Amino acid sequence: MTRGRFASYVADNQAAGRLVVQPRMGFATTEQMRGGLLAVRAARATTAGTLTLDSFTRVGDHASAARALVHGHDLNGYPLVAHGAVMTRAMLEDIAADDFPVQVRHGSALPLGIFHALLDAGLDATEGGPVSYCLPYSRVPLRAAIDEWAACCELLATVGDGRGAHLESFAGCMLGQLCPPSLLVALGILEGLFFRRHGVRSLSLSFAQQTNPGQDLDALLALRHLAAEFLPDCDVHLVVYTFMGLFPRTPAGAAEILAESVRLAVAGGAARLIVKTSAEAFRIPTVAENVAALEFAATQAARCAAPTRRSFDPAASPAYAEARLLVEAVLDLHPEPGAALAAAFGTGLLDVPFCLHPENANQARSRVEPDGTLRWTRTGRMPLRPATGHAADLGSAELIDMLAFNQRRFDAPTTEPTTPALSPAR
Repeated sequence: MTRGRFASYVADNQAAGRLVVQPRMGFATTEQMRGGLLAVRAARATTAGTLTLDSFTRVGDHASAARALVHGHDLNGYPLVAHGAVMTRAMLEDIAADDFPVQVRHGSALPLGIFHALLDAGLDATEGGPVSYCLPYSRVPLRAAIDEWAACCELLATVGDGRGAHLESFAGCMLGQLCPPSLLVALGILEGLFFRRHGVRSLSLSFAQQTNPGQDLDALLALRHLAAEFLPDCDVHLVVYTFMGLFPRTPAGAAEILAESVRLAVAGGAARLIVKTSAEAFRIPTVAENVAALEFAATQAARCAAPTRRSFDPAASPAYAEARLLVEAVLDLHPEPGAALAAAFGTGLLDVPFCLHPENANQARSRVEPDGTLRWTRTGRMPLRPATGHAADLGSAELIDMLAFNQRRFDAPTTEPTTPALSPAR
């Protein structure tokens, strides 16, 4: 099988039992970006690099990004299109390599210009999706995002045999902190099928750590099983994200939630982990804090017992049963995955709780149980059964309380911490 640089690196390290750890990191200037990537490459961990793009580039306002560079204004990421291929290739020289691939992370619902720019710069990996980068981050009509992402996939498919460039679905992270995991799993499979339909065969499917470790592991195993069923001719790996909601404020709490995400990744057979740092509750982390988180995650992964091949019983998996039901219901709407996704959101067959995009029905609701389990309290027109015994609607105080569940859980004092504190090396 022909693989590109990014997919080959991840596959080789997974085969060797090493978890690839990766930061979110983006800076305005090529000098800052190069320095950040050099630090990540030098970390005592099996790392991949990240170019996180700025907000102007995300929405296609490349002129404003260019003006910011001219005037020396800071940006919240790397303006890939404004810098151009020549400067980006120079920035990456002697850094991006077979033993240190770099992924572009962008957050754009309409990213065709970004895809052209990353390929022109010699990069072969990016992420997102027609639903996962449209509904949470934009007001772009879903059909417009679907059409543009089809063109993006077809562009990536020109690299090699469709396996030369790598594309990660962000669906497993989409408003994930209050979204029961079956919907995240289903959306990941559906975006994977969309990528495949448009020629991309090197994929990763994501899942963000939520509020109950047992439920998280069930979802990750269900995702792996469904990927084998629905994407058997694709090269697929799984990627876990450390919790993306209100983060613990204490050093011990931040360390423990990161450690828990490492254990989830290892136990669930994920090949990559996108980390968070001890600064997440307060501000954008420094390069040193990112490196500390990467090294801490690598140490925790090395302490985990080598994962055995877990027997997975679909009949006993709540996430599998609901996700498969959703995937099959959507695919029954239209033979083309993009048209099926548009129809599913148009009819409310897919409905992301608390998502305010105008094409999301926003009738579904969920809650966090006292043990952290996420349950449906109202499913709208989705073919799922809500849990009983709870009111579907939440007041603002209860919603805020649920959003802070993990912050409270990990910041609560214990007699002795299970993991060491997370701090940059001195």
